[in-house]
Amino acid sequence: MIYLTAEFRDRAAAAEAIRLLRENGIAPADLDVFSEEPVEFPRGVLDRSSRISLASVLGGILFGVLATAFIFWTQHDYPLITGGMPLSSFWATGVITFEMTMLGASLAAFVWFLRESGLIGRRDRSAPVPHVDPGSLCLRVRCTAEKAGWASESLRRTGAIAFGAQGE
Repeated sequence: MIYLTAEFRDRAAAAEAIRLLRENGIAPADLDVFSEEPVEFPRGVLDRSSRISLASVLGGILFGVLATAFIFWTQHDYPLITGGMPLSSFWATGVITFEMTMLGASLAAFVWFLRESGLIGRRDRSAPVPHVDPGSLCLRVRCTAEKAGWASESLRRTGAIAFGAQGE
């Protein structure tokens, strides 16, 4: 794999480069944008689907079910003399179940955020991280050797002011 890095001063030029690369077969997962400040592109330029909401819901359900099962098990594990009172209390069970459901949802969302941002899991750690000057943004493209010539020409044509390549 080859990593091409292009520096842009204009966000519109970077958006045009991303659009052109995506139209010609470069996947969104192979494009990374580096900047000193947040960059917001128009809808459809570099959209990547997120599964954080699904992970949060599933984490909440899992933790809620496990908490309720644990409460049920602890309340029925040892026979207690309750003086005619019910063995399990809805209010006590409800509070613990609610809190554990919220904990599960929050933890799942946090872990999935780390995964999607590339801090844990699936990112290539050997990929070069470009130096970003103030007021500019860098676009890093991961591509094969066959597509590298075409991709570098596309980056130059769309207005890249600096260019670099690393890899095979």
